[in-house]
Amino acid sequence: MKPHLLQVATAPNRSFSVRKELIPNINCRWHRHAEVELICFHRGSGTQFVGDDIRRFAPGDVILVGSNLPHYWHYDQEYQAEGNDHATPFATVVHFIENFWGERFLMLTENAMLRNVLDRAKRGLLVRGEPGELIAGLMEKLHAAEGPYRVMLLMECLIAANRAEENDALASLGFRDDNAEQESERINAIYKYALAHFHEKIRLEKIASIAGLSPNSFCRYFKSRTGKQFSQFLIEIRIGNACKMLINNNMNIKQICYASGFQNFTCFYKQFKQITGKTPAAYQQAFSNR
Repeated sequence: MKPHLLQVATAPNRSFSVRKELIPNINCRWHRHAEVELICFHRGSGTQFVGDDIRRFAPGDVILVGSNLPHYWHYDQEYQAEGNDHATPFATVVHFIENFWGERFLMLTENAMLRNVLDRAKRGLLVRGEPGELIAGLMEKLHAAEGPYRVMLLMECLIAANRAEENDALASLGFRDDNAEQESERINAIYKYALAHFHEKIRLEKIASIAGLSPNSFCRYFKSRTGKQFSQFLIEIRIGNACKMLINNNMNIKQICYASGFQNFTCFYKQFKQITGKTPAAYQQAFSNR
């Protein structure tokens, strides 16, 4: 699964970029770039793909994505028609080359923590709790900062990100991205169709035709590129949608099961607990308590 190679623009008087994203899905495709990405979501929710990890993202989430690690943020349908006439941005995003401050600087003994967090970012990091809140505040200052204060604030963000727990890594240890460039459009077509139709019964013949493959070839292709069966990929998207509906919707759990694309409540219950570690009711209650 080869992601689209994105070129990140940096102003000539800046060594790294910081921007506010006012439009959702501005890079609505599976992509990668040489720059490390630090993103804080302010508005909107959706499905995120980082390496072979699939989960929901929501306001307040802070993610650190390492150099050339493929990723994709897909906002929910209700946000896709929104333009740039809103006061609140969807996200603040920082892009920087790992060694923009120089190899010698990074190799200083005092900077072991920076080297460590950049290494951990190769799998992607979800920064939760107090460190995530700290980074969100620092990124606001960073967006307005000038001169050496920009570099200092970025370092503070990375030091805070290093406090993320070991189990907050996103992509699996075995994830690799080493496939042909021309496959980018094929995998994007698969992702987009799945995200648009996950609530329906997706037939193998249909999704295979979207990829331009026979059903048998499609199964082998998808497993070899993502490390998982398409059926498991689809279940993870459906469970992510169910999580969103449990938090935001007044529907009962059985209605949410069928609205998320499951045909069998027992199967939904089992898969939900396996992926989230909680039953649907316990998940809903835990969020309400929080």
